[in-house]
This record gives sequence, C-alpha cells and structure tokens, in this order.
Amino acid sequence: MRLVIDTNANTLQVEDSASGISEYGLYTPEAFAVLSEEWVRLGWSLKYAYQFSWLGRPIIQLPEDLLRIQEVIWAVKPDVIVETGVAHGGSLVFYAGLCRLLGQGRVIGVDIEIRPHNRAAIAEHPLAPSITLVEGSSIDPDVVARVRALVAPGERGFVLLDSNHSKAHVRAELEAYHTLVAPGSYIVATDGIMRHVADRPRGQSDWTWDNPAAAAVEFAEAHPEFVLECPPRAFNESPLTGEVTHWPDAWLRRVR
Repeated sequence: MRLVIDTNANTLQVEDSASGISEYGLYTPEAFAVLSEEWVRLGWSLKYAYQFSWLGRPIIQLPEDLLRIQEVIWAVKPDVIVETGVAHGGSLVFYAGLCRLLGQGRVIGVDIEIRPHNRAAIAEHPLAPSITLVEGSSIDPDVVARVRALVAPGERGFVLLDSNHSKAHVRAELEAYHTLVAPGSYIVATDGIMRHVADRPRGQSDWTWDNPAAAAVEFAEAHPEFVLECPPRAFNESPLTGEVTHWPDAWLRRVR
C-alpha cells in the first residue's frame, strides 16, 4: 500500500494493489481510519506500548485500549476480574485500582511464570490486597480449577486473555474461562492486531491465521450465548466511529 498525504490540497491518496487508488479529504473520518491503522502497525513494530507504566508498574498496553476497558468495567461493575498474562503486573494494578474506585471487585492474575521480582513488586504495591496471583499455564486443568475456586457462585465475572496469543491457546482459554462471565459482561481476547502486522517488523507470517481474533470468531460461532461486538461508547461527540486498538474482534459479550 502507498499513502500520499498532501497538506496543501488536504487530501490523502491510498494506492492499493487490490483495490486501486482511492482519495479522501485529509480531515475526514475515512482518512483518520486509514492513517490510524497504519500508525497502530508502526507503533507495534517500534514497541510503542512498551513505554508506559501505571502507578509504578510497567503496563504493556495501548493507552486507547486502557481507556476503553475502563469504560466497560465502569459499566459492567464486575465482582471479579480474571486476567491471563501477568508480565510486570501493570494491568493487574490498573484493574485493581478501578475496583477500588468502584468500591467493589478484585483481580486474579494467571501466568505460566511469575518472575520473583515482579511477584515481589506486586506484593508490595498498595493495591496488593485486591490482587491474587495464580502461577501455571492458564489452560492447565488444575490451574483452571484453582481460578474457578476463587470465584464464588453468583459473582459477576469479567475475563481478559493476554497470555500466549496463539489461536489454539486462546481458543482453549475461551473454553476454560467463559463460564465465569456473567450475562452482560465480557471475555476479551486481546491482541488480534497480530493478523494486521504479520508482514511488519516483529511480525510472523502465520499470524494471518494464528491469532486471538481468529479464536474469538470461532468461539462465537460455537457459543450462541456470546456475541462478538465492540462495546458501545458511553460518550462520543466526534464523527469517528472506529477503534484505534490492538484488540480488533476481541470483545465477546455474554447475552444469556
């Protein structure tokens, strides 16, 4: 794809081998969508998301995704948030802080390996009382059973999958944890952006099919109690309707 930005004519020209040449006004939602998609791909290649922290802990997420998920957590008000993939613990701290502000909820973090320095930092954090760590593969039956035992019957669950991003692993996680999700709540298969950066630096060619979004689509087809849809915005006074995200086709809402 070839992009030509003309700030004198205020146009964006998009040349694509499949669809030919298209031209948009530079200050239009259509141009914003094209440029945002390319910006996200460039940011992924340069590890843009690897430069932020939340309350002292590194948080490897696109800021736009963090803002969106706090909107959804505010709306859902879950009793428990389960996240697979702990890394430095920044996301766990982020969710635990939201629970503290809401006056309800707690967080369970699952990872195949929680490094000692990260475990110690999370344990010493002021929000540690709201965080429980479970070490082991997120799809190991014993680990799944341990997580389920931490969720009381009737509690409103919200699940985020951010560990191994292969299609097979995410598909197994979806089967393992979807029963924790309450009607109206979500299970989120993060980082479907992989399919759009397969041919970019840090990408892999098989990501075109081996990615979390593919697992989410397949899961939704097999589970009619879930629908694959982006959550509605609580506020939007702009003409923009799309998402700037690492999480396309990620949001699975339980409808019954």
